[in-house]
Amino acid sequence: MTPGDAECRWWQTGCMRAIRTGAVVAALAVSAALTLAACSGDRSPAAGPSAGGPSAGGSSPASTGASGSPAGAAAQWPMYHGTPDRAGVSAAMPPAAGAPRRVRSLRLDGAVYASPIVVGGLTIVATENDTVYAFDQFYAQVWRRSLGKPSPSEERQCGDIDPLGITGTPVYDASTDKVYLVAEHGGAVRHELYALDPRTGSVAWSKSVDLPGVSARDMQQRGALAVAGGKVWVSYGAQAGDCGDYKGRVVGVPLDGGDGVVFYSPPTERGGGIWNPNGPTVTADGHLLVVSANGAGFPGDAYDHTNTVLELDASARLVDSFAPEDWARNNQGDVGLGSQGVALIGDTWAVLGGKSGPVYVLRQGHLGGIDGQVDVRNVCRSFGGAAVSGSVVYLPCTDGVRAVRVDDAGKLHVLWHADQAITGSPVIGGGRVWVLDTRGGVLHGLDPNSGKSLGQVDVGEANRFSTPAIAGADVIVGTLTGIAVVRTS
Repeated sequence: MTPGDAECRWWQTGCMRAIRTGAVVAALAVSAALTLAACSGDRSPAAGPSAGGPSAGGSSPASTGASGSPAGAAAQWPMYHGTPDRAGVSAAMPPAAGAPRRVRSLRLDGAVYASPIVVGGLTIVATENDTVYAFDQFYAQVWRRSLGKPSPSEERQCGDIDPLGITGTPVYDASTDKVYLVAEHGGAVRHELYALDPRTGSVAWSKSVDLPGVSARDMQQRGALAVAGGKVWVSYGAQAGDCGDYKGRVVGVPLDGGDGVVFYSPPTERGGGIWNPNGPTVTADGHLLVVSANGAGFPGDAYDHTNTVLELDASARLVDSFAPEDWARNNQGDVGLGSQGVALIGDTWAVLGGKSGPVYVLRQGHLGGIDGQVDVRNVCRSFGGAAVSGSVVYLPCTDGVRAVRVDDAGKLHVLWHADQAITGSPVIGGGRVWVLDTRGGVLHGLDPNSGKSLGQVDVGEANRFSTPAIAGADVIVGTLTGIAVVRTS
């Protein structure tokens, strides 16, 4: 089942118009190329390696082996928040009109913690059961790939996900035409990096990303994957509860899976988890900005680069950093940084909050070292990934999303505060800020100027860090049972 020629032409025109605006240029350029190829009629057949499928709105299970890379949908969301800078903006989404409505609910074989991604007209979804699915633009299943058995809770000393399978959001790379993801497997607990063909789900290669010096069972791969400098980047923190022998780590693996693996860990005896779901934020010059959490350095100890924003180059070398003046006291209380990814405003400012309330403005290219922020203001506790539009950052605060603006001097101004139940990690499209009340299982479309909810719809309970993907007029939400699709026009 494919759309008509008129619908293909509509998508082609929309994509090219979005590219001419200059908004989210890099991601949309990839999207347009894949879309135009899909609309040309040159489609590769998909594989169906596993039997079975999800139910869609009560219908019978969708079959595997449907046509891969269908025409009529842009690959506009190939990673967490759509682009390497994690801005979370869709320039291709049409203006939202009327109340949002749920058009699909797909029950999968496990909880979905990772954000869905959209590649070549396929929505690709990973579950905690170590299974990856692909759906076409009508949300019929195209392929399903089981990568093995996840790790049950009894194999770990602590943690809050059971079973533990694929948690970090996958990333698609256009240069290799591969989707990369990390699956945790049970038995002898281990983490395996996979490169998949997005059209068929076939495994091109896999490689262990458990390096010496820590206990694999005590490490958790929660951060979204990123691609920069010819490598795919994987970040690690601890299980919930910070038990066992773990250490924050960022691992870079060549995109072909070959030799030349690099990594960085903060020079602390233990801790410094790099765990937030945003994962590495990639700057315009291809550097990674990651955030380490609490470590072993207490007041009176030498600085150990925990509770720190870390800037790494393509060889995983530390080139710059920022830490609050009270980094050591924060370590002692397990507060401070670590819970929110870095948000970028152009190539000038970087903004992030954390686990205790202060929100910091940093200067890109000169993060400032200890106590080197440009501005700081006590705003909220922030967990997850922010979204950015112009000079405004939408923060995933635990008592309701806030919008803050950074002026030309780097000063922070709070614009509005959403309802306290709306705490998910926001994305932007169609003139709305899309964000979840994760506990209530409700997706809200907020007015970006006021924070008022202009429409809401039940989608089902989601994990506390859940963030949607946007594909055309659809908002795709991972839930604890699968995915929900909300249409806005």
